[in-house]
Amino acid sequence: MIFDKKGNISIITQEKVSIVELVKKLQVIYARFKNDNLIINLTSLKPISTSEIIEFLEISNTHRAAKHSFVIVSNKIDIDDIPDELNIVPTLQEAYDVIEMEEIERDLGF
Repeated sequence: MIFDKKGNISIITQEKVSIVELVKKLQVIYARFKNDNLIINLTSLKPISTSEIIEFLEISNTHRAAKHSFVIVSNKIDIDDIPDELNIVPTLQEAYDVIEMEEIERDLGF
């Protein structure tokens, strides 16, 4: 797991560990990034199943309820099978764009 921070955005890049282990680690260290927008970069992993990606649902809902963005980056997920509560985009640039749009929406009170 690699951590990077750019302004108010924390980027967590996962390279080896399973999704379930990653989610457990994120829950343990959540206080470290709870006030940041969060990007989970999974582009270096093998194809990811729907059941694996749903593991992020609880932490995503918690983070979004606190008025912060939570975006998963992967081009190896069938987006049609994923719950609408999860933001999944194929590239890191699109993740930045989603966060920017969500910040504008929050500033406007949507």
